[in-house]
Amino acid sequence: MSERRGVGALSRSAKDGLLSALRQSAPKKDGSAEAAAPRAKRARKAQLRFQDLPELKDIRTQQAVAELIGVGTPFFRVHDDRAGATTHIDGRTILNFASYNYLGLNGHPEVSAAAKAAIDRYGTSVSASRLVAGERPIHQELEGRIARFIGVEAAVCFVSGHATNVSAIGHLMRQGDLVLYDSLAHNSIVVGATLSGATRRLFPHNDLDALEEMLIAHAHGHARVLVVVEGLYSMDGDFPDLKRLVALRERFGFWLMVDEAHSLGVLGKTGRGIAEEAGVDPNEIDIWMGTLSKTLSGCGGYIAGSAALCDYLKFSAPGFVYSVGMPPPVAGAAIASLDVLEREPERVAKLRAIGQRFVEKAKAAGLDVGASAGFAISPVMVGDSLRAVHLANRLLERGVNALPIIHPAVPERSARLRFFFTSEHEPAHIDEAVAVTADEHAKLAEAGFGIKMAAALAKATRPA
Repeated sequence: MSERRGVGALSRSAKDGLLSALRQSAPKKDGSAEAAAPRAKRARKAQLRFQDLPELKDIRTQQAVAELIGVGTPFFRVHDDRAGATTHIDGRTILNFASYNYLGLNGHPEVSAAAKAAIDRYGTSVSASRLVAGERPIHQELEGRIARFIGVEAAVCFVSGHATNVSAIGHLMRQGDLVLYDSLAHNSIVVGATLSGATRRLFPHNDLDALEEMLIAHAHGHARVLVVVEGLYSMDGDFPDLKRLVALRERFGFWLMVDEAHSLGVLGKTGRGIAEEAGVDPNEIDIWMGTLSKTLSGCGGYIAGSAALCDYLKFSAPGFVYSVGMPPPVAGAAIASLDVLEREPERVAKLRAIGQRFVEKAKAAGLDVGASAGFAISPVMVGDSLRAVHLANRLLERGVNALPIIHPAVPERSARLRFFFTSEHEPAHIDEAVAVTADEHAKLAEAGFGIKMAAALAKATRPA
């Protein structure tokens, strides 16, 4: 076997010989009899530049292909003011299906007034972690209101919805534990489970038979087992069988966590979420998670459940202890949103009617809405990422704003447009959106527009 070669293609023995000769010929230090052995200078590793990241290069390649075939990006579109059933983009009034202002409370006069009043009293920030100097009466009021609305003992609010899941799951679970979550779980759930160090397993979307098999096979080998589902899945617009999940919890003794980011204010007759929709006692679920950025017109998230759970998180969860307290105007807006929701449950009924109208009309027009139940969210399946992007652009040209969900957020064959609804939408808005979408979708499909076409074009235009 040939000797391993080091820097400069020298064999290891040749390099050692060279270093030895250099040591022997080195000058003496202050007349010392010993030869000084100079320290070999370690070459500085070249710093990896951000522009050289392979992940960024992938993004740039996708952008170049889109530019080559004249497809602009639909992302980071600038809205000129509040986005509701309609919005303003580039000076045009557009039908809007890209915002989760589900009950139209963002911009409601009562909600805006509450935010302004909170600023007048507390300022725009509490300027400290709540554990030290950032606690304000408005925080306690909000957490009490959330707990009572859901029907549990307590709640604790975090300044970020994503960080709520990351911090709670990452803190409650540990190495040697087991986290089981739906294959369509939000990124924050996956990140939290990963950071916890627990064993992670995902089950096929809404397949509780598969979940049960996993529990039979693995639950007994772990001290703590957490099962995480969503109250309403933001990609498909469907929801799990909560009654069966509660029955599995009773059988296997795991902690059940439900992420209600998209189901609070949407499911249930009065908007109290999936527990109300399913007729389940909310105290049968160990951990309720939700966000303030949808129905409650703010920003941040909450964990609700037992007082013991919330106290533990308040005193030890890194995402709470080491973060500034929730800004007062956000808390004020969320409290006022709950006031309006409790006083006007008809907003929930109207949202449901709008969502179900979209699903019915879309199916009649030949569009594939997947498993959507017609509650606030519906996909229109396209099946090709490039076609989904171009379809979104074509819709905008015709006055409809709906954004594409593409690979890697979903598998390539599951690329889709995603439509969010609000109680502010009117039946005419839905009918127009469906008609325009069906027309443009059919045109692109007939033309064969998509990734395969782009690949063929790129190959044809490549220099010889």
